[in-house]
Amino acid sequence: MTAFPSPRPSPQRRGRIVSSLTKNCATGLAGRSAKKSASTTNCSLSPRKRVRLKGNATYRISFSFALLASLLFAPPGRGSLLETNLPSKFFGWNRGIHIYLPPSYGTEPLRRYPVLYLHDGQNVFSSAGTNAMFGWGSWELDRTADALSRAGKMQELIMVAMDNSFARREEYGGRHHPTNTATNTAFENYTAFLLTELKPQMDRDYRTLPGAAHTAVMGSSIGGLCSVALAWEHPEIFGGAASLSGADTVEQTNFLNEVLKSFHGQPKPFRVYLDSGVVDFTGGDDGCSLTRQLAAEFRRIGWTNNLEWFVDEKVLTPAELEKSGLRRDKRADAQTSQHNEFYWRLRAWRALTFLFPPKKLKE
Repeated sequence: MTAFPSPRPSPQRRGRIVSSLTKNCATGLAGRSAKKSASTTNCSLSPRKRVRLKGNATYRISFSFALLASLLFAPPGRGSLLETNLPSKFFGWNRGIHIYLPPSYGTEPLRRYPVLYLHDGQNVFSSAGTNAMFGWGSWELDRTADALSRAGKMQELIMVAMDNSFARREEYGGRHHPTNTATNTAFENYTAFLLTELKPQMDRDYRTLPGAAHTAVMGSSIGGLCSVALAWEHPEIFGGAASLSGADTVEQTNFLNEVLKSFHGQPKPFRVYLDSGVVDFTGGDDGCSLTRQLAAEFRRIGWTNNLEWFVDEKVLTPAELEKSGLRRDKRADAQTSQHNEFYWRLRAWRALTFLFPPKKLKE
């Protein structure tokens, strides 16, 4: 289906949106107070965004202005995408952050939203383009969330996607140093960034529902392992975790054997979504057998309705792939591997509707 650009909002609609956003700024987009001067209103939305203009002159533009522009010209019924970065003392450099705001964010200034945090952030939204990840494309979670919330199948939500790094395997792998070690592992630094820098920033600058019941984390492959490990270790922060094609065995650690199988306490208060395909590029089963064992251990511990496990046994046929929009040169590979963004894009709706079902939760 051909997508046509939406028309520019009418002057009347632009005026209503600007009025709403101005009101938001006056009360703080995150629900906090904003200091006003005679000539400006400070929404305190940081960090700032660099925009390079003609002549290589660089201007620092307030991120609140980028938010205003994004919401002002978002097509009706669609969320807005923002890109920024956040400095971190745990990395010593700025982390790329991609933010999705739901369609009603700019028009319902008193409403607060649940939040989903995502790993491999450069791959999850449609802004990554169809050629991302060697031609597999992105997850297109923004479009999926728009469609599901519009159909009443899930809540509107804010999504925060964190770019991966050259240390992806170590950051997502779940490794801890012994308690008597002074230095942090890459996973411990990544966790500290998320819990003490990124999430507090989001809760300050946006209208979030900050409690664990409204906060989840999601990833694929080793990012799936990272998501489950984060919720397991911090259920007071994350009330939900989703792992798509999760990799349970990495870096000499095994979440299944070393954590779950040895656990004999009460179930922890978070929801778990697990899935896999049945074939991958290594000749394996896309983690299906390990994911089955993972689901069994969660059930043994006491997870019942708070657990969903799905196996995608359907590898698309050539005819189905032709209709899917996947690049032609990737179609043969798509018949031999479900461990890629294309299949995660097709399955992600299951995780979204499970973690954020269509009911209004209030704190």
